[in-house]
Order: sequence, then structure tokens, then C-alpha cells
Amino acid sequence: MDSTLTLYHGSQFIIEQPIFGKGNRLNDYGLGFYCTESLELAKEWACSTAQNGYANRYSFSTGDLSILNLADGDYNILNWLSILLMNRKFNTDSAIAAQGKEYLRSTFLLPYTQYDVIIGYRADDSYFSFASAFLNNTISLAQLERAMFLGKLGEQIVLKSETAFEHLHYEESILAEHSVYYLKRMERDRAARSEFRSERNSKPIRDAVYMLDILREEWTNDDPRLRRNLSE
Repeated sequence: MDSTLTLYHGSQFIIEQPIFGKGNRLNDYGLGFYCTESLELAKEWACSTAQNGYANRYSFSTGDLSILNLADGDYNILNWLSILLMNRKFNTDSAIAAQGKEYLRSTFLLPYTQYDVIIGYRADDSYFSFASAFLNNTISLAQLERAMFLGKLGEQIVLKSETAFEHLHYEESILAEHSVYYLKRMERDRAARSEFRSERNSKPIRDAVYMLDILREEWTNDDPRLRRNLSE
């Protein structure tokens, strides 16, 4: 990872000085300042309603910060999902979902709160459906992997500690026109929901792995099946 990054934060507001400790605690990785290296994606995030927003641009010096990069190959999708389970609200009405939630948290959860910065995939509301469906045993692990790793959501970079906030420097705010980016956001959401319906309705593969299989076989972090090549 480069020592200095250009980050964007999409918002309805110009944010020159992000405030540590402020924000939504129910985001993917908990409370933090959520950014992306993609200007276009930040503009979409900025237009959550049919009005203009801003892609706030910052320079970010990683320096001696501790960084948990969930996408660097050392971790697997169940590490990522276990963190989501700590922060997002899942439907765990079924016995499988309830047991799966506790098993994933006890077996695959990383000490993510100890890091200054977390880099990982997004699970916005449309793609969150995949994570919830996997937990409830209605889509397979491979389907979840395809949605999260091969989707078009990109990575988010989340500043978690006060020290990380001190490394962030405001540069400018770039207008995001709702007439362009609200439509792009809605199209991305529509495509994700369509993909979810397609995956959910597809015929099960004979050797597909589901949440129930992971529980029965008591998978652990070093299971080689979690290191498969997604391009295959």
C-alpha cells in the first residue's frame, strides 16, 4: 500500500474536518470515516437522494498506521462476514442463521478493533442481501464469493482510530450532479438486486457449500477450501 493515498468521501455536505467518533455505528466495519480511492464511486455515494452532493477529496498518509487489509489474500470471506455480523443487523430468525452467526463470530472474527485503518469490500444495502441469504442457508459460499469479490462495488478504506484521522488532510470538494450520479447509483442497485434474484433462483451445484455444511463440518480459518481461486 502506498505511503500517501488520495481518498474520497461521498456526502451531501462539504466535509473539511471529519470528526472522530461521529457517524453511523451500524456500517460494515462499525464507527469510522468511510472512503474510497474511486472518485466516480464517491460521487455515487454522495447522491443517495435526488439532490447534488460532494466527493470530498483528501490526502492520507499511512505512515506508521496499523492496517487490516481484508483483500490482500491473507484473509477469507468468512473473516469479512464475521466482522459484518458484529456491526450490521442480520435476520437470524432461523436456527441455522442464529447458530451460524455465533459460530462465525467465535471462529473467524479478527481483532479488527485494534487497527487504525480497515480496507475491505463494501456490503451496501443491495449487496447486503447476499450476506444475509448465505447466513440463512439460501445461497452457497461460492455465490457469496462471486457477489462480494467479483462484484463492482470496489473497496472501501475506513479510518477507525483518532490517530488515523490525524493523518487525513482535506484538499477540495468536487460537485456530484444528482442528474448523473443518482441515476448511476440506482442502476448499480438495480443490477445488484437482479443478480441476487438470479443467484438465489439458480439450481444448486452438487458440491456447493452452505452455512449448514460449515456448521456440521466445523470449518476453521485454515481450511484450504477458503483459499480457492475465484477465477476458476
